[in-house]
Order: sequence, then structure tokens, then C-alpha cells
Amino acid sequence: MRVVLQRVRSAQVTIERQVVGAIKRGYLVLVAFSDADQQADLDYLVHKIIKLRVFEDEQGKMNCSLEQVGGAILSVSQFTLYADTKKGNRPSFQGAGDPARSKMLYRKFNQALAQSVPVETGEFGADMQVELVNDGPVTILFDTENK
Repeated sequence: MRVVLQRVRSAQVTIERQVVGAIKRGYLVLVAFSDADQQADLDYLVHKIIKLRVFEDEQGKMNCSLEQVGGAILSVSQFTLYADTKKGNRPSFQGAGDPARSKMLYRKFNQALAQSVPVETGEFGADMQVELVNDGPVTILFDTENK
């Protein structure tokens, strides 16, 4: 699994000019799956995302989690996180997982996150427009191959 997490002041995802998910303070989470991903990878990243302390406390230190600040997550599937650009100028996406299995993992991922914080989502496989206001900016990359 690969995740790009961005701390945001607000974010929304639109499909065919219709806003399908929107949050205020929280995380925009772009997520992609590979065929090697297992439930343990999903559990690992859910725990990391929920417990990650990147919000400032009263002293201005990054010491608070998403739960502690009452934030939310906008989760967007993005298979292009598995782009391989080693050869030529057109990326290969062979490392991305099977779409049917990835869709199931995406659903499970969002359900697991939603047990702790509010979660809004895009639509798996759809052409989406994502708008966000970065906060910081704070952007963190996760790859379960490197855990």
C-alpha cells in the first residue's frame, strides 16, 4: 500500500461537477494498493494514520493526532501512486493492484479509518477533481514495503 497524506485546512472531491466528499480540518489521504497487500498492511497504515501526531499543541509543537483535534479524513483512491517511470516517458502502472481487489481493500481501509474519525471518500475508479488547502504544508509518504 502507498499513501500520500496531506494535512489540510479543507479538501473536497468532485465528480461530474458534483461534490461527493468534503472535509474541513484533517487529512487528504491518497491511497493505492498492490497485489501484494494484505490485511496486516491495511491495519498498519490505519493505525499510523489515526495515531500520527502532526497537529500543533498549545506550544506550537507537532504533538496532536487527528482524533485529538477533531479532524476528518478525505480518502481518495489513486492507483497512479504505483507509477513506474524508470523506462521512457510514459509511466507504467503494472505495480498497481487488480482493480476489483483494490476496490475491496479501499472499502475496508475507509471502514477501518471511520471507526476512529469521520471519513469522506471519492469514488473508486472515477475521474475526480480534488481541491485542497494545504496546512503547513505537511505531506507524509507511507509505503508498506518500507515498514
